[in-house]
Amino acid sequence: MTETTTAETHSFQAEVSRLLEIVAHSLYSERRVFLRELVSNAADACDRLRYEALQVPELLGAEAELKIVLAADAAAHTLTISDNGIGMSRAELVGNLGTIARSGTAAFVKGLEGDRKPGAPSLIGQFGVGFYAAFMVAARVEVISRRAGSEEAWRWTSDGRGAFQVEPASRAGRGTDIVLHLKDDALEFAEAQTLRDIVRDYADHIAVPVELAGAEEGEGALNQASALWTRPRAEITDQQYAEFYRHVGHGFDAPWTTIHWRAEGRIEYTGLLFLPESAPFDLYSPERRHQVKLYVRRVFITDKAEDLLPRWLRFVCGVVDSADLPLNVSREMLQNNPVVRLMRQGLVNKILSELEKRAKDDTAGYETFWKAFGPVLKEGIVHEAETRTRLVQLARFRSTAVDGWTSLADYVARMKEGQESIYYVTGETPEAMRRLPQLEGHLKRGVEVLLLADPIDEFWLGHVEDFEGRKLRSVTRGGDDLAKIKAADAPAEEPPPAGEFEGLVTLLKLTLEQDVKDVRISQRLEDSAVCLVADETGYDIHLERLLRQHRHLDTGSKRILEINPRHPLIKALARTATSEDGGAKVADAAKLLVDQARLAAGDPVPDLAAFSRRLESAVTRMLG
Repeated sequence: MTETTTAETHSFQAEVSRLLEIVAHSLYSERRVFLRELVSNAADACDRLRYEALQVPELLGAEAELKIVLAADAAAHTLTISDNGIGMSRAELVGNLGTIARSGTAAFVKGLEGDRKPGAPSLIGQFGVGFYAAFMVAARVEVISRRAGSEEAWRWTSDGRGAFQVEPASRAGRGTDIVLHLKDDALEFAEAQTLRDIVRDYADHIAVPVELAGAEEGEGALNQASALWTRPRAEITDQQYAEFYRHVGHGFDAPWTTIHWRAEGRIEYTGLLFLPESAPFDLYSPERRHQVKLYVRRVFITDKAEDLLPRWLRFVCGVVDSADLPLNVSREMLQNNPVVRLMRQGLVNKILSELEKRAKDDTAGYETFWKAFGPVLKEGIVHEAETRTRLVQLARFRSTAVDGWTSLADYVARMKEGQESIYYVTGETPEAMRRLPQLEGHLKRGVEVLLLADPIDEFWLGHVEDFEGRKLRSVTRGGDDLAKIKAADAPAEEPPPAGEFEGLVTLLKLTLEQDVKDVRISQRLEDSAVCLVADETGYDIHLERLLRQHRHLDTGSKRILEINPRHPLIKALARTATSEDGGAKVADAAKLLVDQARLAAGDPVPDLAAFSRRLESAVTRMLG
C-alpha cells in the first residue's frame, strides 16, 4: 500500500511516560538485556502465528520458515530486529505499545522510583518492562508491523518522552520490524560481534532461529534454535535454564528451583517449570495467572490454559509439552479436558514434591522462598482438599519460641507437658501480637504461640481442625486449658478462694451487659488487669475486624471480658464491690476497663468522649 505523511499522535498512559524515563536513565548497567527482551517478543510472535495457522493454514502462505533477523547499520546508527511472526494491527500497536496491560501500573512505577540506583538489575525483569527496554539504548524507536492475513501495515514511532505517532506504512509481508535509532553512547549495539555475543548469552534457548543480516556465508543461526525442554537435562547448563526462565517468565533474576522431567504412563508430556526467587509485583492482582505455556508436540498452543495449574501456583512459569492433545485443540476445548486435568495433577504433585525436598535439604533457602510465596500457597489450603495436608506440612510460621520460621511438626515436638493444643494468634504484625495481653499466661509458662500475620491465615484455619491430632486453638478465643500446663519458672498457683470475686463478677455483668457477652475469671492473664476474648462459637477478634473493614459484616459481636484475679486493681475492685457505695465506683471503673481492653485488642473505643471523661475523673481521684 502507499504510505501517507498523515500521522496520529497519542499520549502515553501517564504511568508509562514516567516508566520510560526511569528505564532510560536507571538501568545502564544492564543495557544488553534490551535485545533479549525484543528477541523474546519476536519469538512469541512466531509462536502465536504457528498456533493461529493450525486453524487458518493460509496465514503462513509461502513464508513457512519462521525466523528473527538482526540488521545492524553502523553508519546510520540503527539496529533493526525483524520477525515474520503474527504481526500487529493498528489497534494492537496502540494498545500494546501505548499502555501496560496490567493492573497496578502506578504502584509499579512507584516501586521503580524507590529503587532508582545504578546496578539495579532486577527492575526490568521483575516488572515485565519488555518492549520499553528498547529506550535504554535508543533515542527513537520505530515499529513497522503487518498483521498476518491483512494487507495493511502501520508504523509506530516514539522518542519515549510522552507521546507516540501511528501512521500507515508498507511492509512486504507479515511480521514486525523494530528499528532502534541508537544513542551516541550505544553504538556498540550496531556491531556484529556484540550482537553475536548477546544472542548466544541471552537467546540460545529460543526455538526460533536468530540470524544476522549480512553474515558470512554458512554462519547460520546465532542460537541453537531448538526447544530447550526436549533436550536431556545433562546437556543443559544452569545458564541456559536461567535464560529460558527469563524468556518465559519475563524475569531477570535466576530461578530459585528448576523442575525438568518427562512423564510417561497414562499420558505423556514434558514439563519444564521454574519457581522464582522473588515475588512479582502483581502477585496479588486479581488478573495474575501462572505463566506456563502449553505446547503440543513442540507447537505452541496457548499461555492462557488456566486449568493447567491452580491459581495458588500463579507464580510458576515454564512450559508443558503434551503428546496426547490434538494439534488443532482450541483454547475452549482445554477447559475441563481430561488430559489437562491429569497433567494438572501431575504438575501440582511434582511442584509439591520439589518443595518438600527443598524444605528438607535447604532450610534457609526454603524459608526465603516461603517468605515471598507462603501467603499464596496458603490459598491452596483453603481451595484444594486434595493437597491440603501436604500444604499444611509445608507451611512455615513465626512464633514466640524461635527467631526464624517453624513448621507445625517442629512446634508439636516442642510442646510442653500437659499441653494439648497448638496455640496461635492472628494480627497485623508479629511485634504487635507479642504484646497482646491474651498471650501473657502462655509466655509465662513457656508455651509457644504461632504468630499469624497474613490475612489469608484467618481463612485457612477454618479448613484445618487439627494437626497430628492436636487441635489448633486461638489464644483470643473463649476457654483455654492453661491450668493443665505448669509455668516454666514457678510452681503452679493456687486458684483464688471460692466466692472471693463472685460479687465483682456479678456486678460487672450487670454494669456491662450492653458492652460484653460475659465476664469471667481469667487463667491467661498475668500482668494485665483485663482482656477481651471471642466466644468459642463466634468470629475470632482479628477475623471480625477484617470482615468489618471489607464491609462483609455490619456490626461486631459482643466479647467476653476476662479479669485477672491476681492483679492489684481487680483485687481492689473486688473489695470495693462489697462496700456500701461500691456499686457506683465499680460501674465507672468497669466502663474504663472494657475500653482499655478494646484498645489493647486493637479495636476502636465506641465513645471516645465518655472514655476521656472517665479517664480524667480517675486521674483526678488518684491525685486528690
